[in-house]
Parts: sequence; C-alpha cells; structure tokens
Amino acid sequence: MTDTKDANVLKEEEIKEEAAEQVTEEAEAEEAKAGEEAEANAESENKDVQPEEDSDTRYLRLMADFQNYKRRAEKEKTDLYAYANEKIVSELLEVLDNFERALGQEAGDGFKEGMEMIFKQMNNVLEKAGLAEIEALGQDFDPNVHSAVMTEESEEYESGKVSGVMMKGYKLNGKVIRPSMVKVVS
Repeated sequence: MTDTKDANVLKEEEIKEEAAEQVTEEAEAEEAKAGEEAEANAESENKDVQPEEDSDTRYLRLMADFQNYKRRAEKEKTDLYAYANEKIVSELLEVLDNFERALGQEAGDGFKEGMEMIFKQMNNVLEKAGLAEIEALGQDFDPNVHSAVMTEESEEYESGKVSGVMMKGYKLNGKVIRPSMVKVVS
C-alpha cells in the first residue's frame, strides 16, 4: 500500500508540475501578445503624432540645439565678465564727482595741479575698465541715457535739446550704469 501511495503522490506531483508548466507557458504567451500589442499601439501613436524622421534629421537637430546652447553659454560668460566690475565702478563714480567739485574750487597752484593729476589717473583707470561718459550737453534728450531734472527756456538750444548737465552720466561697456541728470529746453 505504501508503494501505491508513493506512486499516487508521484503522479500527483507530476500532474501539478505539468499544470504549472502549462499555466506558465500560457502566461508567457499572454505577456508576449500584450507586449506586441502595446508596441504596435505605440508605433501607431508615434506615426500619428510625429512624422517619421530619419536618423540624419534627428542628428542635425541635436547638433543645432547644442550649438545654440554653446552660443548662449558663451554670451552669458562674456556678459558676466563685462559687468563684474559694475558695483565698484558705480561706487567710484561718487569719488570722481568729488574730485571734479574739488577741482572747481580756487586753491593754490600746487594743490590744483596735484588734484588734476590724480583725477586724470583715476579717469584713465576707469576708462580701461570700460567706463565712458555719456555726452549730454547740446544733444537730443534721450530718456534711455538722460534723466530730466528740470526744463527751461533757452535761446541757445532748440526744444528737446539738453541745455545743461547737473550730474554726468556714465556707461560701463555700453550699459548705462548712471543716467545723466540734465536740464531740457521746453
């Protein structure tokens, strides 16, 4: 009887193994079929959404995007270098204004000559850094570079022209860092 039990147990195990293999095969077949259907659907959706592009076209687009990125990065880097000194130059403008005021005062010849030399030296250093004075007197009023403080009547200048400069304006590498404060003929 034990032999019969053992034989029955072995048969049951074989039947279970065969059933498990059959279920596994059916599951794999269903997964493969579902995967093929998903790929077919994805391909048909891609064809509907985007026209088919060959690899050369994709490569050219990628190269163009990369070149545009390089240009933008280079421009940002150049701008960063060009305007890195803006804060210190802006603060030095006040010192420059005080030099001009001091030079306008009457004093001994030696003092005035020394101040002029210092002023000239400071101007040269700032010009090398990219600072440029905004020309204003006699020019057309431009709100981008001039700040109108007052208006006046003038025989010397026509309407819309700058007739006086209250405070000089400056540009650093072409960017206005302080507009000129001016009088404008009305």
